[in-house]
Amino acid sequence: MKSQSEANGSQSRRLRGRSARSQSIGTKLTVDEEGDVLAVAESLGKAPSEWAREVMLLAARGMRKPEENSALFTEVQAIRLLLINALEPLVRDEKMTSEQFKELLRYVKNNKRKAADEMLASYAHGAIEE
Repeated sequence: MKSQSEANGSQSRRLRGRSARSQSIGTKLTVDEEGDVLAVAESLGKAPSEWAREVMLLAARGMRKPEENSALFTEVQAIRLLLINALEPLVRDEKMTSEQFKELLRYVKNNKRKAADEMLASYAHGAIEE
């Protein structure tokens, strides 16, 4: 039988710098839903509870703080700004000088976060892009 200090020692090694998980949330599933959950968790080599925990936290954090996942979205908006602003002169048969292109890159760098914020706000308000 392990002593209390041995048990605590093995528990602290398992935690590896994270807080103990002491809270629980339960749900009920149909037999089919349970099968879906078990199949996905198994395909990922995870315990169903660990997979469900990860999915719930991703969903909860995504809904609460979209800015946490916005770095990629911001860069996508940067590419969008670059394309829109670089293609417009080309459509009008105008050429862009290297200095104009450098200025465009500065513009994109300085405005990509604002563009991303505005796009996220438009999604939140259900706006449709024209």
